[in-house]
Amino acid sequence: MEVTVRSRIEQSIIEKSLKDCFQLQRESFHMHGIETNTERKQHLLNLKLLVTNHCDEIIEAINQDYGNRSRHETLLAEIITATDDINNNIKNLKKWTRVQKRKVNHSMYFGAKNRVIPQPLGVIGIIVPWNFPINLMISQLSAAFAAGNNAMVKMSENSKFLSQLFIKLVPKYFTREKLQIFEETGDVGIEFSKLPFDHLMFTGSGATGRKVMEAAAKNLTPVTLELGGKSPAVIDPDYPIEKAVERIMFVKQFNAGQICTNVDYLFIHESKLNEFIQASTNWVDKHIPDINSKDYTSIIDKKSYERLMSCLLDAESKGAKIINLNRQEANPLTRKIPLTLVLNSNDKMEIDFREIFGPILMIKTYQEPKQVVDYIIKRDRPLAFYPFSYNKDLVEFYINNIMSGGVSVNDALFHVGQHDLPFGGVGASGMGHYHGYEGFLTFSKLRPVFYQASFSSMKFLAPPYGKFATWVFNFLVKMKS
Repeated sequence: MEVTVRSRIEQSIIEKSLKDCFQLQRESFHMHGIETNTERKQHLLNLKLLVTNHCDEIIEAINQDYGNRSRHETLLAEIITATDDINNNIKNLKKWTRVQKRKVNHSMYFGAKNRVIPQPLGVIGIIVPWNFPINLMISQLSAAFAAGNNAMVKMSENSKFLSQLFIKLVPKYFTREKLQIFEETGDVGIEFSKLPFDHLMFTGSGATGRKVMEAAAKNLTPVTLELGGKSPAVIDPDYPIEKAVERIMFVKQFNAGQICTNVDYLFIHESKLNEFIQASTNWVDKHIPDINSKDYTSIIDKKSYERLMSCLLDAESKGAKIINLNRQEANPLTRKIPLTLVLNSNDKMEIDFREIFGPILMIKTYQEPKQVVDYIIKRDRPLAFYPFSYNKDLVEFYINNIMSGGVSVNDALFHVGQHDLPFGGVGASGMGHYHGYEGFLTFSKLRPVFYQASFSSMKFLAPPYGKFATWVFNFLVKMKS
């Protein structure tokens, strides 16, 4: 009874804190009016300084959250990518915010003008996952700030050290009216999603995404969902196996495979299977000889580690062949799992239908490209798709027949890092886009404005309708037929 009462009190405090911040940001937005480009640029520069001035602190906080996170991976995937995104937004800000001229669609509106004015929405809610917390938080904030919005950010419960660091640092660069960070302490995410944001951005699992969307729907809050799923790759038998291996295995070991756009499973021609396995073994021997190295990232928490190990046991017990490429035992203390291939999987195994999100690669063989297409299109649309081939017609066949959120050809993952490409899922892998101009659009209202001329011919077409109006309308109908 006492625990229940305390829980209700804590939830009430959380709810009030979130509502107070939202009200503060919304009132500030309305009082201040639309920000100038100079103001927006300064906010973007402050965001960049927040990252670059505290780079080492950020890297160490993420490392503590993971248990061990490769410093080089954090630099590449978080710091460099985030600051590049900010630089890109600053560079294009003037062009993106420019009032657009649009055509007036008929001579009866002679002298009138059409314009589209990009305007900020107001207060943006951003829910950030743990796997790339800086990359995702900063790139989404960068888009929101470029569009002229205020923002509230809810971080993951697995980003405890990073959350506490940002709660301490952000007030040095932004007022509470502009940006506030919230740590997940149990019920924050639920209450956060209930706020009547002008737009809500969520990155995470499909199951949580459904709950977020349900909560947002009560306020008719538009949402962008970046989810995940099982992203496939396929290797053309004429494509060099060693090149495919070095590219696929690099992204598979990166962040210990904990990437929503990682290669979840791979189709390889049955004639090339043994060659792929040997090339993968050679690559791992050279690049990841010891999973206990500080360069090899830990699985984020005990629950995730046990899920992955259970997934392997389940597959093996149901007939799958497990190939431990490192030939080292998984370490429950450091939560490190060797790079592993899974062969002969089937739909009765957990690995076959659940996103892996770890350093495990499921291998399937095929004989004809149509088999690959038939398998993938019967399942949820993936967040990414990776065809490896120099045959342009074959690549086009795959792209035209397999719908996914995005595509990298002859590599994996790197379409995500292109600032001038929109990023987003489709179907079960998400909805909406961000990055670059598409990010600016997501957090803007492209407001259409019609400017009537001083003289309007419409006054001659008002009722009571006479012969002139009848003649004009009949003439217009004939013109359009």
